[in-house]
Amino acid sequence: MHNPDVLEKAGKEVVLLGNEAIARGALEGGLGFAACYPGTPSSEVSMTLESIAKKAGIYFEWGANEKVAFEAAAGAAYCGVRSMTAMKHFGMNVASDSIYPVVYTGVRGGMVIMVADDPQGLSSAQSEQDTRYMAKMGQIPTLEPSNTQECKDFTKLAFQISEKYQVPVMIRTTTRVSHGIGTVKLGRIPKPKTKGSFKKDFDRYYNIQPELQKLHRRILDKLVMIENQYGSKLNTVEGKGKIGVITSGVSYEHFKELGIKDVRLAKVSLTNPLSKKFISDFINGRKEVIVIEELEPRIEDFVRQVAKEANCKLKIYGKNIFPRWGEFSPDLVYDRVAPVLKLPKKRFAAQERHLKDIKLPARKAVFCPGCPHRSTFTAVKKVLGENTVWGGDIGCYVLGIMEPFEMQDFVISMGAGAGISHGINKVSKQNIVAFMGDSTFFHAGMPAIANLKHNGSNILVMILDNSITAMTGHQPHPGSGRTAMAPQPNPIKIEDVVSSMGIKNVKVVNAYDQKGLQAAVREYKRKKELTVIISRGECRLLMRRELRKKGKEFVTFQIDPKQAKKLRSTLAEFSCPAIIIEKDHIYINPDTCWGCSVCSQICPVGAIKPQVKEKKK
Repeated sequence: MHNPDVLEKAGKEVVLLGNEAIARGALEGGLGFAACYPGTPSSEVSMTLESIAKKAGIYFEWGANEKVAFEAAAGAAYCGVRSMTAMKHFGMNVASDSIYPVVYTGVRGGMVIMVADDPQGLSSAQSEQDTRYMAKMGQIPTLEPSNTQECKDFTKLAFQISEKYQVPVMIRTTTRVSHGIGTVKLGRIPKPKTKGSFKKDFDRYYNIQPELQKLHRRILDKLVMIENQYGSKLNTVEGKGKIGVITSGVSYEHFKELGIKDVRLAKVSLTNPLSKKFISDFINGRKEVIVIEELEPRIEDFVRQVAKEANCKLKIYGKNIFPRWGEFSPDLVYDRVAPVLKLPKKRFAAQERHLKDIKLPARKAVFCPGCPHRSTFTAVKKVLGENTVWGGDIGCYVLGIMEPFEMQDFVISMGAGAGISHGINKVSKQNIVAFMGDSTFFHAGMPAIANLKHNGSNILVMILDNSITAMTGHQPHPGSGRTAMAPQPNPIKIEDVVSSMGIKNVKVVNAYDQKGLQAAVREYKRKKELTVIISRGECRLLMRRELRKKGKEFVTFQIDPKQAKKLRSTLAEFSCPAIIIEKDHIYINPDTCWGCSVCSQICPVGAIKPQVKEKKK
């Protein structure tokens, strides 16, 4: 469900997430077409657009991956329709192959690329990527909001800049900006333009040598014009003091929260192109500046470069006092600037003592009750045991890396589980299983599986098909049976695609059928050749929501208390959060049991059975 305030009337002040504010800003900017692939911390942008598309009169679709979503949005912008795509930082890696050439050709309708970075890896643990360098490399004009109001305003402005200069514009956020909550004053939503036409234009689209260099010079000229027009408008200065502080994004909010006076504070909101004049004017005549930015020294390096001409004696504090990893916080910012600004060292000492006194219970990430992936991991491990290399991938099933399963030996990028497993297979005699989700299959898994077939791997690929993109909020994919705008009567079947590649050993098994799963894995073990097993079971959380809409509930299970102690090790290995294992008591919580029945299937003594509800008199 979307936040209804996103569609409130102009002039109202409403409370929105940063991502919701970006969606509203897109509507105010004249958005007509949006295509996305979900990826936290950007997901709420696309989920909001999906939920309001029909009411707002715009078109929205979920792409099979970020690259094709970007390409669809670019196609609309080529036709003069204002378009948008949103993705996480890893998504930009996928889409970059097409993003960079489109920046060269330019667009006719305004086009916005929203990218959310994730310092701290709260939702994207594989790396802490700083997309600002990709924007610099790709010559992409980039605006960076620091709060929720700016998320809306900058997105609207990005469409205006994009259409004026006919170039895609990027909105870059980090997790705390995307997921921050704030009051937003709304503007007017114009009637969207959703139809256009493509006009042939040799001068624009012919990007082969020798025309390529003309396009390159053209985008560089556009960046200079954008810098001249917006460098002073978007970048601001406030406060008075001898020492200067230069910030951007959420780091500005962290510093402002400290309430430190007697400093001259510069806020950089146009992070590509960085304005040489703005920085030069700010550092002119100063002895010291502090540059506060998360992750890489993008702004700091630019300040050092400008200072060579504008103020060669300037002392610059940046990554020599701040880390190049993790999220910043007001506490961390204060701790690092305090020695330079000669502030008391223990400003947060009382708060730190208070936090140390709070003992939070240890909690590890676990699969939902009844998750089909838990059943799949249980069956595969039962048959193949410990001496197997487990190729991991991106999705809910990444939780297989946790105890007690420990069945993801590496997790790199979408589709890479099978790709890396192939390389291991070619140089090793080890047993290898590559896990892959259904959404990942459509995103980047098909080329990886085609490569396995083409180059003769003999691994087992387990495709965990729960019919949806579950990890990011239940968005559909080409096999889900629906699109963002309507039902899909004939979804693409994974087994048909795999079989069409010429793979002989393709089997579909009910994810909740332990005997069937184990039998399929044993059969693979005998064959010792490339095999694809599709373990199919609908996401239990999604199923629970659908049942509740119909006024129905799951059949829950219970343990015979007389035999419960015999099951301690079996149930501990199964690790279902609905099963409570206490020192002298083992039972199933009926409020959290989602009725998958797998615990009863793996019970060695037949002590777990459906709970019989008393009939109402």
